[in-house]
Formats: sequence, C-alpha cells, structure tokens
Amino acid sequence: MNFSLLFVHSTWVGVGFAILFPALASAVTPPKPQNNSSSVQVPDYLNPNPNPLQFPTKPQEVRIQGTVPITLAQALELARRNNRDLQVAILQLERSRSALRESQAALFPTLGINSNLTNSGNGFTNNSSQSSTSFNGSAQLNYNLYTSGNRQGAIQAAEEQLRVDELNVESQSLTIRLNATTQYYDLQQADEQVRINRAAVENAQASLRDTQAREQAGVGTRFDVLQAQVNLANAQQQLTNAISQQQIARRQLATTLSLSQSVDISTADPVQLAGLWSQTVEQSIVQAFQNRPELQQQLAQRNISEQQRRQALSQLGPQISLAGNYNLLDRYDDGVSITDGYSVGLQGNLTLFDGGAARARAAQSRTNIAIAESQFATQRDQIRFDVEQFYSQLQSNLNNVQTSSVALNQAREALNLARLRFQAGVGTQTEVISAENDLTRAEGNRVTAILDYNRALANLQRSVTSRGSR
Repeated sequence: MNFSLLFVHSTWVGVGFAILFPALASAVTPPKPQNNSSSVQVPDYLNPNPNPLQFPTKPQEVRIQGTVPITLAQALELARRNNRDLQVAILQLERSRSALRESQAALFPTLGINSNLTNSGNGFTNNSSQSSTSFNGSAQLNYNLYTSGNRQGAIQAAEEQLRVDELNVESQSLTIRLNATTQYYDLQQADEQVRINRAAVENAQASLRDTQAREQAGVGTRFDVLQAQVNLANAQQQLTNAISQQQIARRQLATTLSLSQSVDISTADPVQLAGLWSQTVEQSIVQAFQNRPELQQQLAQRNISEQQRRQALSQLGPQISLAGNYNLLDRYDDGVSITDGYSVGLQGNLTLFDGGAARARAAQSRTNIAIAESQFATQRDQIRFDVEQFYSQLQSNLNNVQTSSVALNQAREALNLARLRFQAGVGTQTEVISAENDLTRAEGNRVTAILDYNRALANLQRSVTSRGSR
C-alpha cells in the first residue's frame, strides 16, 4: 500500500533541517585508536621491507648475512610492529569503521542535482525555423523520516561489528604475544641444547683421550677405547641434531616476527624463571572470565544477530520518507524569463504480505542468537579449563625446577668421583660414560623445567588477560 501527500507552489521555500531531521543529532563518530609508543629499542635492519609485495628472485637476496642476539622484550616489540596477522586484524578494524560510517550516513538526507543544456531545430534540410537552446536543472532531496527500526538496527549492528573487530585485534595481539614468547623460549631451549651437547662432546673427547693414553701406557683396554669412541659418536650426533633444531627454531621465530630476509636471530636473555604467579586458581578463573576478549566477542555477535532480527522485522512496518524537488527551466531567446518550481511531499510504504520472507529472516537471526549463546558457554568452559591446566603445569614445573637443580649438582659431583675412581684404577670407563650422560640429561632437564615453567606462566597470563596491565 502506497500513499503520498504532495504540495506544489511556484517558488522555493526554505525548510528547517533541525525540525525535519532530528535524527542527525545522534550521529556518532567512532574514536580513533591511540598509538602507544614503546621504549624498547629495536635495530632498524631487523624490520622487513615495507613493501608487502616484495618477491626476492636472487639467492643473495635471501642469504643470511648475520645472526643478531635479541631480548624477549625486543622480540615482543618486533611482533607488535611487524606481525602480518596482527596487521590484517587492524585492517579489518579499519574496514569496520568505514562500514559504521556508511551505516550512519542513513541519518543524513541525500541531496543531488542534475542539469542539461539542449539545442534543438528542424534538421539540416529544413531551415524554415531557427534552432533553440534551453537549460533545465533540478535538485532533489530525500530523507527517511521513519524506518520502523531498520536504520537504527543497521547502525547498532555496525557498531557491534566494530566492537567484534576491536576485540579481535586485542585477541590477536595477545595470541601473537604468546606465540612470540613461547617461540623465544623454544629458541632458548634449542640454544641451551646446543651448548649442553657441545659440552658433552668435549667431555667425550676428553674421556677418549684419557682412555687412549691409558691403553698406550698398558693399564687400559681396547674395549674401554671403543666404548669412549662410541660415546663420542653418539654425542656428536646429538649435537648435530641440536644444531638443526636450533636453526628451525630461529626461522620459526623470525617468521612470527616478520624479520628482514637477510638476518637471523639468537636469544640474548639468560635462561631463568620469568616470574611468580601470586593468585589462587579460583581468583585466576574469575579474572579470566572478566577479561578474556573472546567472551565479549560472543556477546557482541549475539547483539549483531539481535539487530539483524530487528532489521528483518522492520520490513513489515511502515516506511515514511520526505522527498523535495526544485526545478529550473530557461529557454534562451524566447522572450520569457526563467521559470522555476518546487515540490515537497511525504511518501509512505507498508508491506502487507511478503510471503513470510521477513519473518523467516528474523527466525534465522533468532537461531544465530542461540548459537552465539551456546558458543559463549563453550568458550567460558574452555577458558576455565585453560586456566586450570596452565596453573597445574605452573605448579608442577616449579617443583621440577627445584628437583632438577639438586639433580644437576649431584650429577656434577658424581662425574668428578667417577673420573677420580677411574684414574685411581678402582672404577671403570663405563661408570665415567654413564656419569657424563647423567650430567648431560640433568642439565637438559633443568633447562626444560625452567622453560616449561616460563611457557606455562606465559599461557596462564594469556588465559587470564589482565587488561589493566596493557
């Protein structure tokens, strides 16, 4: 059903926009994100080429020119600046800001003008009359006065989508920070394994020299020499594998940090406990529920579906709009002055039957609301499990650090005693080799316990997500 009310007059009458367009006052411009400057200094040559479409074609363009040691703080700063997943999330946020501005444009009227200049005559073969030139121009103004909630639904849905993308940037930042931190610890462990295995090779070489000297002196056996040679070969193989894992860990961290194509990195921080967790598991769970952006995202998704349901049902309500038009006509050399006119009218539309399409779209949105609520509950349970899991790992790894420290001291003392016994002729080469292997394992266990504790702490901090500290 359509209805219209039209007023026509011969002159233009101004209209008070403040009266006809009260919704303009509700237009809101979203705030710009603040740029947080960092005090961590990072060498410029670690940053990648600013051109994201760079495509190296020569081996020298990707050849590693040197290895640069960096701290964990520098690694996190590089991840914040350069990680491409985070850059994509920020670009998606900017896209949502533009989408919100597009939806807010419905709060304003649309204004357009058009004109034409026409020369007309009787043709090239008939010169009985002169040609004439005329100018015709018009301006149109349209504004939706009432949309049954469709306009506000679209704006609020865009605002919620902007909120979703803001939370996505926050979630991506936390995830990338966690990935950079754990990969830095992985590289620390790889570096330590190389150091430990190099020391094991040096110990095996020293034992082999001692065994060969004893054989030459007639107090040792060929069997002891073969044992020492096998032990050295095993240690060299473990060192080769450790160096390979070190290279892999370096390139994995370099990929996360989006480093320059020609540099490699190593860890500059010593292996030590990253800190202590003072909260109880119950306090940690509650804080995680309050702070995790994933839960807020699910609520925002639920609100988007609610606004989409509102938009769908608005198609069944009345739609009222204001239309204004001003025309100007001037025919040159006709002795008549310029003529003009205007029209202002209200137009209304009400859909009486649409085959159930609007209510079907509303039903889809209600289903999406139920899905978002179910995903919220699932995410909440997962967050609790994450906190409990990493809290338990944190406690067990802290105990392992203490145990492994004691075991390391005992392994060093046992190796010294085994060597003294062997040199005194009351011990065997097998005891020395076994003590060397025990020392290698004890050093590796201590490094693993410390870094596993640091990983659990980083995961627990990510799970709890204290926004006040960022």
